[in-house]
Amino acid sequence: MQVMWRCFLESSKAFSYKMSSENRQRTEHGAQEEHAQKEELKKKIKEQKIVVDELSTLKKNRTVYTQQPNSNIFFLADKGETLSACKGKIHK
Repeated sequence: MQVMWRCFLESSKAFSYKMSSENRQRTEHGAQEEHAQKEELKKKIKEQKIVVDELSTLKKNRTVYTQQPNSNIFFLADKGETLSACKGKIHK
């Protein structure tokens, strides 16, 4: 009976260690995903700030075009509306 109990304890320790190892791996994976999302968000914010800066420094006689999402089509846009839309994206 003692041998059987010891065997059970050893296997439960191994199972417990395996479970804690899997949980740790999931936590690390989740932390990596969260870090990647934060980096992507920082990159998008930086891009928007650059766009706002570029639009703010344009001369009055320059034209502005906006690109349709997921296409290579551009449309003539109002500079003021585009600037305010870009500023709004930063604040979100």
